[in-house]
Amino acid sequence: MYLIAEKSKVTGKIKIPGSKSHTIRALFLASLTKGTSHIYDPLISDDANSAVKVCKAFGANISFKDNKYEIDGFGINPMTPDDIVDVGNSGTTMRFAVSTASLGSGFTVLTGDYQIRRRPLGPLIESLNALGADILSTRNNGLAPVVVKGILKGGNTSIDAVTSQYLSSLLIHTPLLQSDSQINITRLNEAPYVEMTLWWLDKQGIKYENNDFKSIYIYGNQSYKPFNLSIPGDFSSATFFAVQAAISGEEIVMENLDMSDPQGDKMVFSILKEMGATVDINCNSIRVKGNRLKGMEIDMNSIPDALPAMSVLGCFADGETRLVNVPQARLKETDRISVMCMELKKLGADIEELPDGLIIRQSKLKGGNVEGHDDHRIVMSLAIAGLNIDGKVVINGAEAYNVTFPEFGDLIKSCGGKIHLTDSI
Repeated sequence: MYLIAEKSKVTGKIKIPGSKSHTIRALFLASLTKGTSHIYDPLISDDANSAVKVCKAFGANISFKDNKYEIDGFGINPMTPDDIVDVGNSGTTMRFAVSTASLGSGFTVLTGDYQIRRRPLGPLIESLNALGADILSTRNNGLAPVVVKGILKGGNTSIDAVTSQYLSSLLIHTPLLQSDSQINITRLNEAPYVEMTLWWLDKQGIKYENNDFKSIYIYGNQSYKPFNLSIPGDFSSATFFAVQAAISGEEIVMENLDMSDPQGDKMVFSILKEMGATVDINCNSIRVKGNRLKGMEIDMNSIPDALPAMSVLGCFADGETRLVNVPQARLKETDRISVMCMELKKLGADIEELPDGLIIRQSKLKGGNVEGHDDHRIVMSLAIAGLNIDGKVVINGAEAYNVTFPEFGDLIKSCGGKIHLTDSI
């Protein structure tokens, strides 16, 4: 499908949907309990649906009614799935599922779509194998499909957390093992996502010792308790509306956002304020109003998912904006550094790649045809560009935003944005 975005006044109040990262963690943790948990206000999206499907394949009983998941978990004994498990496009689900499968004694085959099958798993495979698993990549290249056999025992292991999902996967599963585990961390990108995982462990009373993220010691023979919890709003999704307000000069109020939540992308709001936007933070909402923006250097390591939207922002800021220290952005659904450089150039951007980021200079963008590359954040970021420039921006592959934010188009339109989907152009 194609998404067509035109210059328009976008202003109003919206409710940000539930966090993808929290929703998927909640689904896996509830599945790893023995008992019934309730998850309120979760994100309903393709990625969340993939997590539900995978947890069911391991034996969880999951139902959804009245905007609530009810999960009867399988505890520390997942069943061996009766078929190949397809995680769709969800990288988080794949990384978590590899560890879940390692708890069982049978053989589990995990795969995903074409993007998942080229996203690396090698460091996680090596780390889990050191703890007693027997995992192999079917093509012997550290990529899915993978065949997984347990059983994890515990012990010492190391992880190169080029993506935080590797470490989060280990942290969620090692408390359930027979023995204590020590995870030595040789590199850690995206630290706030690991802090989010530890937040969940803390709520469960899990005992561990964190040596300043150089290593983490996790005590074994622990278990998760059933829980009832509401999912907070998603700061990653809010980023698109915050950037829209900042570059347009209009005002958008985003509800269902809690700045005390451990999500890393809340940093976007302080960055926008430093660049010149007006940002007012209230107990459950944030107001952003655009103003003249000045370019700056931004360390994106903790907020890689914001790179596509922030690269659009850079086109509208005075001077030069440098997005740096985010090499892991090349390992997402797409190489987001390369893709955003390529697609924004089609719209007239003065932009260039760095090995670990982008340099963007203030640019007079114009409409044009661009590709979404089957990447939800690319599609939504290019749509934001289209709402602020003369001439239509036509984005191919627009359906990708259903992966994390299916309400995106409707919320934009509710604030006055001229945006619509079409099967042909």
